[in-house]
Amino acid sequence: MNDLLNEAKLLQPELTEIRRKIHQNPEVGFDIPQTKAFVKQKLEEMGYSPIEMGRAGLVALAGGKTPGKTILLRADMDALAMNEQADVDYKSLSDGKMHGCGHDMHTAMLLGAAKLLKAHENEICGTVKLEFQPAEEIFQGSPDMIAAGLLEDPHVDAAEMIHVTAGMPLPSGIFMVAGGGISSTSCEQYHIIVKGKGGHGSTPHEAIDPITAAAHIHIALQEINSRELEGNQFGVFTTGRFEAGKASNVIPDTAEMWGTIRTTDPENEVGKLIKESMTRICKGVGEAFRCETEVEFYDFCPCMVIDSALAADTLKYMRELFGERAIDLSVVSGGKAGGGSEDFAFVSHHVPTVSMFLTAGSSKDGYTFGQHHPQVRFDDSVLYLGSAAHANNALRWLKEHAQSD
Repeated sequence: MNDLLNEAKLLQPELTEIRRKIHQNPEVGFDIPQTKAFVKQKLEEMGYSPIEMGRAGLVALAGGKTPGKTILLRADMDALAMNEQADVDYKSLSDGKMHGCGHDMHTAMLLGAAKLLKAHENEICGTVKLEFQPAEEIFQGSPDMIAAGLLEDPHVDAAEMIHVTAGMPLPSGIFMVAGGGISSTSCEQYHIIVKGKGGHGSTPHEAIDPITAAAHIHIALQEINSRELEGNQFGVFTTGRFEAGKASNVIPDTAEMWGTIRTTDPENEVGKLIKESMTRICKGVGEAFRCETEVEFYDFCPCMVIDSALAADTLKYMRELFGERAIDLSVVSGGKAGGGSEDFAFVSHHVPTVSMFLTAGSSKDGYTFGQHHPQVRFDDSVLYLGSAAHANNALRWLKEHAQSD
């Protein structure tokens, strides 16, 4: 195992170069032709025959020379639609796009794991399926690849992902392994349109003001948590964007709100209740102010469900390789599900899944900002650790579970 870690460390300069090249050329959603071509080229150089899957995904297989199970390792490749403000010498070259969530790190780490697994291919007791996925940020990449056959041919028996984090008080290079149960919330986007009648600011009686109606709707929606959800039900909805009008002396025709709904309910019954209540409140309050309302829900992602047995195995393998640098996530989280959402959750509802977090920039060392901030920076010195973790976990799990076939 230490040999594998040492081999991974030798890859660090190459992984840094790969990560920074991807970082400088960010692409979003399914529109990632350069990133996909670059990853495909790297895999082919290693001796893989990558398979295009879904709208913009790639899959490569390692092992398969001996009978056994199949484990899936995943990296997401897409960036965020935002301008980078971080002071780095490999800053994004694309206006309005940046790798602000660390997917460039994930892609580089899995390419490193691919190289390690190719070098140890004769030791693989089964098959490792390497997934390079688009469109995670819009929660569409994972279901797209599942629909295209990701979990079959060969059938996937277990799945693993690593996500980097920055801006935390923990030093770089700490792995946090999620325990069994719900590790992250579901997420669904909403868009509310309140339609009134525009007019001059001096004669509001001749208009129907959608801003006033939308403001009352926003306040009324807060009653769902306090008066409609049971005390043991978890549900959060947040309006993150509110737009209406362009001039100070004009009453606009419409006011609009966008936001998210999050729950920890695997069946999403709480989410359904929130949506029904939101629709009723928007319609009722809108009518009270003589406005029409439209409510749209889209881009749903379920909560992440972690398999207890796989999580226990993974934590064991990680501690064998990294010692005290591998910890149980509940030590940090207190056993609570994280508020962020992750579209690998779709996989977790089909096969046993585990997720891990790798610290990549401590707030104590000047990595002040976290994911999705325009000034976020990630410490790419941890890249080889992620590669080693992926490769070691796959080799260990397949070997340990080979006899159960």
